[in-house]
Amino acid sequence: MAEYDDHPAYPVGLRLTGRRVVVVGGGQVAQRRLPALIAAGADITLVSPSATPSVEAMAEAGEIRWERRRYRDGDLADTWYALIATTDAAANDAASAEAERSRTWCVRSDDAEAATAWTPATGRSEGITVAVLTTTSHGRDPRHSAAVRDAIVEGLRDGTLAAPHHRTRAPGVALVGGGPGDPDLITVRGRRLLAEADVVIADRLGPRDLLDELPPHVEVIDAAKIPYGRYMAQEAINQALIDHAKAGKAVVRLKGGDPFVFGRGMEEAQALAAEGIACTVVPGISSTISVPGAAGIPVTHRGVAHEFTVVSGHVAPDDPRSLVDWEALARLRGTLVLLMAVDKIGAIARALIGHGKSPDTPVALVQEGTTAAQRRVDATLATVGDKAVAEEVRPPAVIIIGDVVGVGVGPLA
Repeated sequence: MAEYDDHPAYPVGLRLTGRRVVVVGGGQVAQRRLPALIAAGADITLVSPSATPSVEAMAEAGEIRWERRRYRDGDLADTWYALIATTDAAANDAASAEAERSRTWCVRSDDAEAATAWTPATGRSEGITVAVLTTTSHGRDPRHSAAVRDAIVEGLRDGTLAAPHHRTRAPGVALVGGGPGDPDLITVRGRRLLAEADVVIADRLGPRDLLDELPPHVEVIDAAKIPYGRYMAQEAINQALIDHAKAGKAVVRLKGGDPFVFGRGMEEAQALAAEGIACTVVPGISSTISVPGAAGIPVTHRGVAHEFTVVSGHVAPDDPRSLVDWEALARLRGTLVLLMAVDKIGAIARALIGHGKSPDTPVALVQEGTTAAQRRVDATLATVGDKAVAEEVRPPAVIIIGDVVGVGVGPLA
């Protein structure tokens, strides 16, 4: 076999759609490599007497053909690419020798130097595949390859690695859920779109720290300061989105939490659709689950709560505008999660107790969850109204009502 030490590997992308690929061995290596081969559209045959449960599931789903036996000579006939990954060195040697005879590119998991091909460390971001090989006279270093891969992909995803699109970018609006407050909890896609934006219209409850990372040419508009007063605020925001998009700008509407969880995101999407403006929705991590979790409270727990209900508390239970059936909520045995309810929690607690919920039901108020200023105040339904005032709890805060409050483990890192 030829010596490869003095020559680097030649990088190439294999187009395997419809072409025969053989994988010998059904263990952890196959489990890791098979999804990419399936995604490439390869015609895959697995040769192995056993397989991991995940690999078995791929066979049951019809994604691969599984021949439940050991390797034998001739298995690589008419094969374009082979992955040899068994724990039997003799079988690996035999399969590798067959690949050499049949001029089939072959990867070996047990002995890279005996293989004719190497698998690079790969990652993907927005239609780009990054593949990294470290091949020097001193040998391969797969861990270094993976580290370089991770740095490149992360940079592409969060926009810190400049890679502008050279094709004309269509103007439009992205409704981006920024998550509960911690800037690290925005999605990868949301962060990338922020880095590509010309204009960002940001909510007060969005992850403000991310705005400092934007390039200086990006126009940042504070949605809370858009004119026309409180009643017209949403209409004015809609119009600002429309105007900037029609001016040919890439616009990001940065919202706290998820755009469609009490975020009026659909109103904005409808306004854009009415004007024929392209709109992308990027879901965000909702504070309804993440903030209780950050405070060590599970919204469900085996044997304690089999459901959780999310309620807006921005209007009191006796307000004729309320759409909430508080009597029905009082009968539920699961968890209630209240948003925008700090100034109404006393009235809400009285309504729930009045409809039969125990005054001793545990309650937790988590203010500014997931941020450095996070704090938790515990109470019961009977005491929460007074305690919220005494402890000067301020919005934004998530309120959790139910027995799950008592099974938590305290704030989690």
